[in-house]
Amino acid sequence: MKVNLTSQFLRSQFLDAWLFRALTRDRSPSQCQLNVNLVWPSMIPSDSAPQNPASQDSTSQWQCLLRHLGAWQGSFTRFSPQGQVQEDIPSLVTLAGQDNPPHLCQTIQQFAPDTGALVYEKQLEYSSLNRSTLFFENGAFSQGSMQFGPFSEFGAELGFIEGDRRLRLVQLFDLKSHLATLTLIREHRQDTPAAESPPLTVEHLLGEWRGDAVTLYPDWRAPSYYGTSLTIRREGDRLHQRLTAPQMQLASTARIEGSTLIFDQGRFPMQVLLLPGGASSNTPLTIPRGYPFFLEAGWLITDRLRQRMIRSYDAQGGWSSLTLITEHRIT
Repeated sequence: MKVNLTSQFLRSQFLDAWLFRALTRDRSPSQCQLNVNLVWPSMIPSDSAPQNPASQDSTSQWQCLLRHLGAWQGSFTRFSPQGQVQEDIPSLVTLAGQDNPPHLCQTIQQFAPDTGALVYEKQLEYSSLNRSTLFFENGAFSQGSMQFGPFSEFGAELGFIEGDRRLRLVQLFDLKSHLATLTLIREHRQDTPAAESPPLTVEHLLGEWRGDAVTLYPDWRAPSYYGTSLTIRREGDRLHQRLTAPQMQLASTARIEGSTLIFDQGRFPMQVLLLPGGASSNTPLTIPRGYPFFLEAGWLITDRLRQRMIRSYDAQGGWSSLTLITEHRIT
C-alpha cells in the first residue's frame, strides 16, 4: 500500500515506518513510503569538532541497523505541543533480517488500549538505506526530513537503544512551521523485564555532566569526535546551564514552568519538554526561516547516564549533521 503523505503524516500508526523510511530502494507496491528531526540549547558547531580519518559506509550503517533485530513491545504515546498526553497505543514491532545480502522484514502491530485486541498490522520489507537516515555504532539513529521549507510538513525521528530497551521520539511540524505533535515510543524486547526510567524532572538534570560526542554527516564525510562538559543548576524558577566543547562556550537560562523549560533569551524561543521514561524533547516552537536550527531528543538511562541526540539544519533549511552525546554525571 502506498500511503498519501499529506493525509497520513500525523497518524501515529505509521510513525514506526519512519525508522526505516528509505530502506526502500527495492520497494514493492505493498510497501509504505513515508518521509520522516532534535537538543538542549547546547548545539555544538560541527565545523569546530576534530575530524576522525575513518569514513562512514553503507555496509557499517546496515550492520548498526541490525542491532534493532527482535520483537519490541511497548507503546506509542502522542503528546500535544504543550506536553499533554493525547493517546497511548500498545504496540509490538518485530524486526527480522540479515547482513549478506541485506534484507529486513518489519512487522508493526498495534492493539486497543482497553481490550488488547489487535487493531492494526502491517508488514514491510527493505534491502537498503538512503541518506535521510544515519545510524551510530551503538544503534542509535535518526531519520527525517532532509530539507525544511515553508508551507510543507516537516519532521524527524530520533531513537536510542540500550541493551533490551529502546526509546524513540518523533517531532512533527505543521504547514505553518509550528510544532504540531510529539510521539514518544518506549519499548523493551519481548520476554525481558519492562524496566523503564522514571518521568524526567528538573532535579534529574542538575549537576556536572562530562560527555563524549560523535557527529555524523549526510554526505558521509569522516565523523567528528570530541569531549563536552555541561553544568546545570537551578535558582528558583530559573534553570542555568553552561556548555563547554572544542572552540566553544555557551551559557543559557530557561524559565521553569512545571515539566516545561522555556529558553527565551535568544532570537527564537526554544521549548524543552520533560517526558515519561526519562525522555526530553527540545525544539523551536516555530521553525525560523533563513536561520540555522536544530531538533534534540534526550534519554536519561540511569540517574548518572544520559544520551542526547541533535539533528541540525543550516540557514537554507538543509540537514547538515547528526550528533550523539553520551554524558555521565560526575557531581
